[in-house]
Amino acid sequence: MTETLMLMLACVAGLVIGMIFFGGLWWTLRRALWSKVPALWFIGSLLVRMTLVLAGFYLVSDHRWERMLACLMGFVLARLMVTRFTRAASKPTFLEKESSHAPYSR
Repeated sequence: MTETLMLMLACVAGLVIGMIFFGGLWWTLRRALWSKVPALWFIGSLLVRMTLVLAGFYLVSDHRWERMLACLMGFVLARLMVTRFTRAASKPTFLEKESSHAPYSR
């Protein structure tokens, strides 16, 4: 395969790795908030997510810095996507429009 195609595949792999990492973080936060032992959730999730990310980056890079950089770009893009998705999903829809009780401050 050509190197350009390999870089594109590395970027897609980074996107998938990032979606798993940041999606797992979001899922962990939602679960740990209602858990009796949130520290166990956070530490366990961190270990699993970091192991997956490090192994994924190692396998994708194949000892080439260009592939590592492309994978990192996909990872960062996944962060932006997951952040935008979870922000839209977490907005409460049941709140009414804010009222203005305070006077204008000038």
